Amino acid sequence: MLIFDLDGTITDTNGMWQDVDIEFLRRRNLPMTDEYRDVVVRSIFPVAAEFTKAYYHLEESPESIMADWERLAAEHYARLSPAKPGALEYIRQCQRKKIPMALFTACRPTLCRLALERFGLIDVLHPLVFAEEIGLDKHDPRCFAKLAEVLKVRPEDCTLIDDSPTNCAAAAACGMQSIGVYDAFFEDRQEELQRVCTRYVRSLAELLEPPEAEEDLS
Repeated sequence: MLIFDLDGTITDTNGMWQDVDIEFLRRRNLPMTDEYRDVVVRSIFPVAAEFTKAYYHLEESPESIMADWERLAAEHYARLSPAKPGALEYIRQCQRKKIPMALFTACRPTLCRLALERFGLIDVLHPLVFAEEIGLDKHDPRCFAKLAEVLKVRPEDCTLIDDSPTNCAAAAACGMQSIGVYDAFFEDRQEELQRVCTRYVRSLAELLEPPEAEEDLS
């Protein structure tokens, strides 16, 4: 089974999230620190919201913080942020070849569905599994072990497609293979990504087969 990440793998939204964080903090006259960025970039929404509230001593509830993040990001998922090069074409290729696929994301369900509906993938990538429902961050190997249970597959029968070196390393620790996809957000960690994943690509377009190759397999 192929397990696709969303942000930075299918959608070009990693950089957008940094803009959301900056805007969220700007409205409250708060600084963006390296420590804050490092924590929220790898955390599921509820954990990031709890950390934000505690880190900046905010009176807002975590639910209010998450709602504000969603409002700031919604238009990007619904209309503005593009798909990553080759992502839609590769998913359609896998669909034609009847390869089992799922989506596993730390993105909020509402935002994720906005993007999938926009790109016509809502009925293609199934099931949709959200890290916050599992209750663990994607950098934790236990998260991928639990994911395999949810999908009713063996970890060794799964290949994660993800742009995060940390996520790919966690999947490998669980016994999954992985395809690491370049994203500018992790520009300074590409050597690490190449080390921890089974295969590395600059874009999913590298995995596309020529039409005649697909015809030969049919």
